[in-house]
This record gives sequence, structure tokens and C-alpha cells, in this order.
Amino acid sequence: MQYSDKVMDHFLNPRNVGQIEDASGIGEVGNAKCGDIMKIFLDIEDEIIKDVKFQTFGCGSAIASSSMATEMVKGKNIHEALEITNKAVAEALDGLPPVKMHCSVLAEQAIKAALIDYAQKNNIHIPELDGVVIDDDHDHHHDIEED
Repeated sequence: MQYSDKVMDHFLNPRNVGQIEDASGIGEVGNAKCGDIMKIFLDIEDEIIKDVKFQTFGCGSAIASSSMATEMVKGKNIHEALEITNKAVAEALDGLPPVKMHCSVLAEQAIKAALIDYAQKNNIHIPELDGVVIDDDHDHHHDIEED
């Protein structure tokens, strides 16, 4: 399997690893079948993501996807963060092998899960999250759109 230099860089030197005490929102998603588990911590102030950390148990692509996704949401407001899709994460990594695309899906879902947690804790409504279902124990290998 061929990985881009960016995937390797984010795997070997992941950004934003760790956890945030008293995080504004925490999102944990996992896929029992492939064993990837991602936890994203957000520190949000005035709707801006001031800090973001992640803990990922999984393959190199899962770690690289988490690292890149956290870099992409840091400093953004919560609405901008919700526009970041798994495709955008994969593109920022210069592509992922098709069999690893579910890793970028998990990264997108972990961010959404953390923002859902934030909205619930603060009793606020984020319209972009209406109808979002976090699918945390499903075999993602079969439902990824191939380009």
C-alpha cells in the first residue's frame, strides 16, 4: 500500500496529540471491526475552536487523519469546522488508499461528535448538526463512495 509523504509525516509526527482537561466538547467514535478508535477534545470559546487534541488507537491512516483533521479545525469557528468533510481531510493528506478512506470518515465524525457534545453541554442549537447520526459501530468499508 502506497502512502503519501503527508500521511507518513502526520503518522510519524502527529500534531495535537493528548487530551484537554475540562474540554468544551469530547467526541469518541470507533469501529470495532477495524479496531480504530478516535477521541477528539475541543476547547471552544465564543464559538471559536481555541484548541483541539486527539487520542487515536488505530492504524497509521487513522492517526494521520486525526492529526490532519485537528490541524484543519484549530482556530476555526464551529460552523467552519462542520464544513470539513472526510474528503477534505483525505485531500489535505494528498490522498488515502481506498481501503483506508474510512479513517478520514472517522475523523470527520469524531469532530461532529465533539461538537454535538459541546452543543448539549451548553444547551445551544447548531443547525448544521440537525439529523447528524454518529455511526460508531458499523463496517464502513462497504459504504464509502469511490471517486
